[in-house]
Amino acid sequence: MIRKFLIAAAALAAAAPAFAADLPPREAPPVYTPAVPLFSWTGLYLGGQIGYAWGTDTLTVFPFGFGTNFTPNGVVGGAHIGYNLQLNQFVVGLEGDVEGTGISRSFSPGGVLYNTSIPVQGSIRGRLGVAFDRALLYATGGGEFAGFDTSYTGIGTFDRGSHTQAGWTIGGGIEYAVTGNWSIRAEYRYADFGHLADPTPFAFGFGSFVNHHETENAVRAGFSYKFDSFWTPVAARY
Repeated sequence: MIRKFLIAAAALAAAAPAFAADLPPREAPPVYTPAVPLFSWTGLYLGGQIGYAWGTDTLTVFPFGFGTNFTPNGVVGGAHIGYNLQLNQFVVGLEGDVEGTGISRSFSPGGVLYNTSIPVQGSIRGRLGVAFDRALLYATGGGEFAGFDTSYTGIGTFDRGSHTQAGWTIGGGIEYAVTGNWSIRAEYRYADFGHLADPTPFAFGFGSFVNHHETENAVRAGFSYKFDSFWTPVAARY
């Protein structure tokens, strides 16, 4: 009996290597890779911009009814602050900016020298965009504000005016995130500041005034620094 048991055990031991060779090879466990944060446009940001603006000042002198137009232009530059919220691929935000400008022009169509300049301007706008990872295409629009200085110089006469005008602006641009915090942008906007009127008792006589309609086109390049938000989406890779 014992002999039969020993013979069976020996046969089993001899067959074990061949049986093990027929088993499928055991795969190594997967290597864990830490989660990698995805880029998000969500967060508070601030930055600066510089550009060039050109506009049209269409004016009419009352009560005479004659008019003309000329094109104030110059460098613009300043700072902006805003907040973005990214929802899947879409980005919504609110942005405000303020700029000092060199926009100015003098024009003399008929014996009187007209001058219009814009020392300062700013805006509060909404932004709506589509994100392609670190690239953002966006449209923007809202309220635009500007200070206008105007003057009228004739032969021995002088009138001037100063106004703060509210209008609207619309445009769009592209922004690219160079790093997780820094981005650069290029933008175009059109603004319409509506009408303003200046009394001109010395240049054209008592009871006269000049009505202006001011519009502006501007291109800007800028940069922004986005502060890290409390929530950052992540993608785990295995």
